[in-house]
Amino acid sequence: MLKQLFKDSFYIGTMLNDDQVLGDDPNAMRIINEHFNSITAENVMKWDFIHPEQDTYQFQPADRFIALGQKHHLFLVGHTLVWHAQTPDWVFRDKSENFVTRETLLQNMQDHIFTVVGRYKGKVNGWDVVNEAVDDHGQMRKSQWWKILGEDYIQKAFEYAHQADPDAKLYYNDYSLYFPEKRDKVVQLIRNLKSDGVRVDGIGLQGHWGLDYPEKLDEIEDSIIAFSELGVEVMITELDVNVLPLPDKYVGADVSFKFEWQKEYDPYPEHLSNSLQKKLADRYADLFDLFYRHRNKISRVTIWGIHDGQSWLNHWPIEGRTNYPLLFDRAYQPKPAMDAIAKLIEESNAL
Repeated sequence: MLKQLFKDSFYIGTMLNDDQVLGDDPNAMRIINEHFNSITAENVMKWDFIHPEQDTYQFQPADRFIALGQKHHLFLVGHTLVWHAQTPDWVFRDKSENFVTRETLLQNMQDHIFTVVGRYKGKVNGWDVVNEAVDDHGQMRKSQWWKILGEDYIQKAFEYAHQADPDAKLYYNDYSLYFPEKRDKVVQLIRNLKSDGVRVDGIGLQGHWGLDYPEKLDEIEDSIIAFSELGVEVMITELDVNVLPLPDKYVGADVSFKFEWQKEYDPYPEHLSNSLQKKLADRYADLFDLFYRHRNKISRVTIWGIHDGQSWLNHWPIEGRTNYPLLFDRAYQPKPAMDAIAKLIEESNAL
């Protein structure tokens, strides 16, 4: 059991898709109960799902997610409050399709955060308050949040979240944080927020990595250390290992990237070879070796899905591919990577 292997180290989490939240995947619940002690919802707490119209909230799926977590005594992560993607147009534009004023957008943000965080006050343990605010070049992402509000939209989001639930943990979450320029920008961003008295409790390093990227795990390690030195929790979030070739050698996780299907980019439609399963297992073992060595800095590791069939990487950045990035296969069976992780921890504890 993963959660037993790491019970003295960090939370081991997973992501639930919409069917799993709604109770339509009993096999997934068996795996959660056996292996995980933290859950994050893939979609049901994102803005476009929970708050699609200005005066309309859809709480039932999120309520189910919260009830499931409470029933099984899991650490609950709310994902995500402020993001450039999956946010309805009405948030940024008026009925004439013009950008709203700064005051209106701040009011929209405050109303959303107060309503959603307030509803789950004392139930959600931690919130991804701001998601992916920095681009891969270490500059502020030119999102509609940024265009209308400027960089201080991040400060406002954290302030509103803290006001709505002073006891919840508040996180910044982003991908490709092993890029030095992106790491440095996030360090500067969090340092500035904290110096202004804004509470930021942790940074989530989205683990959307591959069999061969990042090339050196030292790059991830450097980020773990740099963020820990800010005095915040470090989390590995959204962990999966892409096994398929990438068009244009893009190694980020920008959901807007899309490419046409080509056979050469979908080379394993039936199954992975034994040699690739071994390579995937070795990659997971190397990653968890790194996490375990820094367990005094890391508070949670969340795998981005329960089984291969539900992974977003089957559809991004090319729709309809067959990917194998997780620890359980499409038949809900553990893959060799699970044994590799268990062997690693057992050997480490024997030293």
